[in-house]
Amino acid sequence: QVQLVESGGGLVQAGGSLRVSCAASGLTFSMYAMGWFRQAPGKEREFVAAINWEGVPTYYADSVKGRFAISRDNAKNTVYLQMNSLKPEDTAAYHCAAGLADSTWFARFRFSETYVYWGQGTQVIVSS
Repeated sequence: QVQLVESGGGLVQAGGSLRVSCAASGLTFSMYAMGWFRQAPGKEREFVAAINWEGVPTYYADSVKGRFAISRDNAKNTVYLQMNSLKPEDTAAYHCAAGLADSTWFARFRFSETYVYWGQGTQVIVSS
């Protein structure tokens, strides 16, 4: 049974930092590309960042580019999202997702339909 479990969310002041993690089990982690998506109340889920199975390249939404960094540790079956210079508009539930590692992923990494496994999410609240 595949499980993706996020952790590390919380309440932080604007300008602060958080690192959220996603621990995977039940799958060959190194064969999957990973993505982070977020969903704020009343809004659609949106792409945040993605990383391929080898750790490079990485991709970011324009809204987080330069502030967030995605990384992975295949030995620990874990993907991370380091979030710096947080803004109130970053408040959302952050979900990690795993997608099969094939050549088509590079054209489709922004789309939630690309990913087959999802975590339950971790809440990030940024106060102004």
